[in-house]
Amino acid sequence: MSSNSTDQFFKSTVLGHPSGLFVLFFTEMWERFSFYGMRALLILFLTASLGDGGWEWTRGNASALFGSYVGLVYLSTMLGGYFADKIIGFRWAVVVGAALMSLGHGAMAIETEFSIYLGLILLVFGNGFFKPNMTSIISEMYKDRPEKKDGAYTIFYMGVNAGAFFGILLCGYLGEKVGWSWGFGLAGIFMLLGTMQFWLSQNIFGNIGLKPNKEDKARELELDDDTRVPFSMWQKAIIFLSAGLGLLWIINDPASKISGGEFNAFAFLGDNGNNIAILTALVLFLVLLIYRLTQYSKTTREKLIAVSFFAFLTIFFWAIFEQSPNSLTIFANDYTDRVLEGNSSIIFLFVNSLMTIIPLAVVTWVLSLLFKQTFKKYGLANIILSFSFLMVWIIAIWMLMKDFYTAGYLPLSDGTLDFLKIEKVIKNATEVPASWFSTLNSLFIITLAPLFSKWWESKYNPSANMKYGIGMFLLAIGMACIAFGADGIAPGAQTASVSMIFLILVYFFHTMAELCISPVGLSYVSKLVPARMIAFMFGVWYLAVAIGMKGAGKFGENIDKIANEEGISYFFWLLTIVSVAVGVISIVFQPVIKKLMHGVK
Repeated sequence: MSSNSTDQFFKSTVLGHPSGLFVLFFTEMWERFSFYGMRALLILFLTASLGDGGWEWTRGNASALFGSYVGLVYLSTMLGGYFADKIIGFRWAVVVGAALMSLGHGAMAIETEFSIYLGLILLVFGNGFFKPNMTSIISEMYKDRPEKKDGAYTIFYMGVNAGAFFGILLCGYLGEKVGWSWGFGLAGIFMLLGTMQFWLSQNIFGNIGLKPNKEDKARELELDDDTRVPFSMWQKAIIFLSAGLGLLWIINDPASKISGGEFNAFAFLGDNGNNIAILTALVLFLVLLIYRLTQYSKTTREKLIAVSFFAFLTIFFWAIFEQSPNSLTIFANDYTDRVLEGNSSIIFLFVNSLMTIIPLAVVTWVLSLLFKQTFKKYGLANIILSFSFLMVWIIAIWMLMKDFYTAGYLPLSDGTLDFLKIEKVIKNATEVPASWFSTLNSLFIITLAPLFSKWWESKYNPSANMKYGIGMFLLAIGMACIAFGADGIAPGAQTASVSMIFLILVYFFHTMAELCISPVGLSYVSKLVPARMIAFMFGVWYLAVAIGMKGAGKFGENIDKIANEEGISYFFWLLTIVSVAVGVISIVFQPVIKKLMHGVK
């Protein structure tokens, strides 16, 4: 076995995979815990009344800031990926990103105006360094075992969703029930513990992800047999101008709204300055993209056009799907009957307990397997990881006990009141936190992903266009459910009591839509794009995702205006119609795109 062979990582295995995969599994789990935990609270915190510790922003302003934040998170991945590839390596990029995110969550826990904005900035750059580089380490680890790679990504994806589930559940609960600082702070604590665990275990990855040297770069060029089309000075100038305008716009858009027009970088362009700026940026980028497509051979050009088509559809998918932490969370908070009484209350408490304890027990079991394999070499890292899980168990049990005591199903004493911080007992009734519904996405993914994986491996595996079409139709069904449920809400109503079942159905259908679309896109980028152009096209792809994220914020900004004029049901029907239209476009263009893909499946 060659000293450079990645088979060396299989000397120490957990569930048939390298122990190093599970170090990444837990590091990514804490990162997703922190990211989704904070994200679940952001809109709720911004729109909560001053008396409840929030900022009492309008829903439109909160959505504007949210859209820019998540958009910048995806744009920053291009910067983080560049630094990792060219300068500091994957490993240092992960550490830098995790450290920045820990500081960001800590800043948000202070809850001053300055600290919240500082926290969001740190989280944007932290995600940029962290997000693209974890999967790069996995790819390198399995370079000589490609047949094991699908299983590795499946395990890793479970870590992603476990982190999202626990983050939303626990941070959301603490933020809503105890105090916003507790939710923001908990996210930071676990991100810090994840950073320490990764740093202390990093030797398990051998030479993977270290700072790139001249020999590595030279070897990459030797292996690259694609025709190079260097960027000329005028092309670089267009990239700089387009990126600068886009970045300034994504920051200026919420800033100008929140400040009431006092701050507006595009004021000199008149009342439509924001629109002029972003349209100019998009036109410049499209001109550059179209020009560069003409510089390649016919086959390569057509494959790149196919990728660009899917990137265009992706914008609309994320703009509608990301209503989860935005307008759907607002709907859960203000328009949903979240108080369960009698049998419904006790059923929810038991189901919620099982939802919490079973996944936590499974992940703890995986932790014990890793502990057995790696404790001798990485004892301190394992102790930190074990301590973090002990904290999760304590918080989870505290949360479940608090709900049972608050609902009056367990007898209270003064000590219990103090320990659980119970303000009042609602006899045989339970109030479900608004953020709780977002946990359903992760829960449904863990449940449904194996079924969809079997479907994709069967003879009934749909084409890329059909997957996108099916995904958009499922997205439409989900939005139609919430639109139907909100049908009786009068225009201008600020509160209502719609049944929880409609939100549960939304997350069920939207999760299936995500499984049809999210894993497909990046896969086709890697299949269709030649190696020389893959960095540029991944940039195009992440730009499309970022536009979609910002689009989610733009949709959410209009929820109040539409709800006041036409009713909130009308808002969700509009999103339903857009989803159907995009699904139809995907299916109608199937023959054209199939031809452009030149046999790639």
